[in-house]
Amino acid sequence: MQIINKIHLRNWRGDLFGGITAAIVALPLALAFGVASGAGAIAGLYGAIFVGFFAALCGGTPAQVSGPTGPMTVVITTVIASVLANYKDNPETGLAIAFTVVMLGGLFQILLGVMKLGQYITLMPYTVISGFMSGIGVIIVILQLPPLLGYAGSGAVIDTMKMLQSHITNPNPIALGLGLLTLIVVFFAPPKLNRVLPSPLLALVVCTLVSVIFFKDANISRIGAIPSELPKFRFPTFAANQLIDMLRYGVTLGFLGAIDSLLTSLVADSITRTQHDSDRELIGQGIGNVFAGLFGGLSGAGATMRTVVNVQAGGKTPLSGMIHAVVLLLVVLVAAPLTAVIPNAVLAGLLLKVGFDIIDWQFLKRAHHLSFKGTGLMYLVLFLTVFVDLITAVVVGAFIANLLTIKRLTDIQSQNLQATTDPTAAHNLTGEEQEIMTKSNGEILLFQLGGPLSFGAAKTMSQRMSIVQDYQAIVLDLSEVPTIGVTAALAVETIVLDAVGRDRQVWIITNTVQVKERLGRLRLQKFDGVHMTGDRLEALRESANRSSEI
Repeated sequence: MQIINKIHLRNWRGDLFGGITAAIVALPLALAFGVASGAGAIAGLYGAIFVGFFAALCGGTPAQVSGPTGPMTVVITTVIASVLANYKDNPETGLAIAFTVVMLGGLFQILLGVMKLGQYITLMPYTVISGFMSGIGVIIVILQLPPLLGYAGSGAVIDTMKMLQSHITNPNPIALGLGLLTLIVVFFAPPKLNRVLPSPLLALVVCTLVSVIFFKDANISRIGAIPSELPKFRFPTFAANQLIDMLRYGVTLGFLGAIDSLLTSLVADSITRTQHDSDRELIGQGIGNVFAGLFGGLSGAGATMRTVVNVQAGGKTPLSGMIHAVVLLLVVLVAAPLTAVIPNAVLAGLLLKVGFDIIDWQFLKRAHHLSFKGTGLMYLVLFLTVFVDLITAVVVGAFIANLLTIKRLTDIQSQNLQATTDPTAAHNLTGEEQEIMTKSNGEILLFQLGGPLSFGAAKTMSQRMSIVQDYQAIVLDLSEVPTIGVTAALAVETIVLDAVGRDRQVWIITNTVQVKERLGRLRLQKFDGVHMTGDRLEALRESANRSSEI
């Protein structure tokens, strides 16, 4: 697989405008995500630079722009809060461990891509994805309420909720006012103005100017100066007593980043009429996250808003994502001192908008009209996402969704299973076949199976066989079965062995390669009285002749 994309300049003008526009949108969000994570605004910018550059250079979605996102920030915030709690006396070591987790997440994504598992990542029911993403939106909203009210944030939902009552009753009026002004701008900025000057940047500039002009000496927290220098290399740092947690967090980051990126890739496909390469995209995202961790940046993923803005501005090739990263690097080197006066309440307002946008309001409003079980599953995943952890939410949601799907498929398969000695009750018999069955006087049991047979059908097969005892020959009609699972094949073997044990003759009808091969591996024909054929009429004739001889 070619790792580095072929870069060309045939669309350089569109890619230039797309990259610059995406950088303008990414700047305030990168600052906000960096502050929210606890690693500092510069970590958000470094994450946008490295993930944005290398995911574009090595990824599989040409127009995608990557960087820190809401879901990824939720996880890395938890990681940073956890390690810093264990390294209160040495926060630099704690941050080094957190950035090593970012690298581990990137390596896990590379592994997923190399193993060509990208196409399977997004094969989850919409109810699970909706509950998962809405849960992340709720987490962001909850975690940003303290900064909006003028207090320091926490990386834990439960701790934040415990403090909310006192924060709400005693807010910092200036911080709250600036935060609300930010929300007004991002929610109600005119669409025409938003196309020229993205609302997040407009809110950042306007609200920061208001804070500087009118509340320069007010008691509100601000970002503070960020270093205007090239990022420094950070060696991976491991702690023996936290290795399991580091690996767990790394897998969480990698898996979440894979879902986030590939969902954005699907959006990019729909608006560009192209087809992304899932496995290559995972490798590109993984490489980007490894570099982000090596240089003190937050983990990132494909960002939907930035990708859409990039395409709308003319970006079509990986060059636009790389330009977006270079523009942000220039901002760090040239304009870093300007960020010092940005109030944290303004950044909280920006992230509250991000959280609201991530929540799947459309599905929440109509889910109960579509499916009661689906609605329950969606809310369960949402609850687990908010109050337990993201991986547990996805695993439990996918497990329950698969159980419900298997139950529905089993019911459908059961309708295609029929064991009968009555020719009028059999399915799709010819006149001659019906006549043979009629003359047999119930001595031939015709067992008809149709459609793909999975393990869900095995129980029904056994139940149908248990109710029929008086027969001399059994005809297992698998001619309409395209595939058969291992459990269903073993159920067929049980039926055959039961019949052989009763000295009955058995005919197995199949003309599908997969079914023949799987049943052939069971070596059923080694038993006396077991015959395999591809012709139902022939099987019925022979079974009738054998029955008349007995």
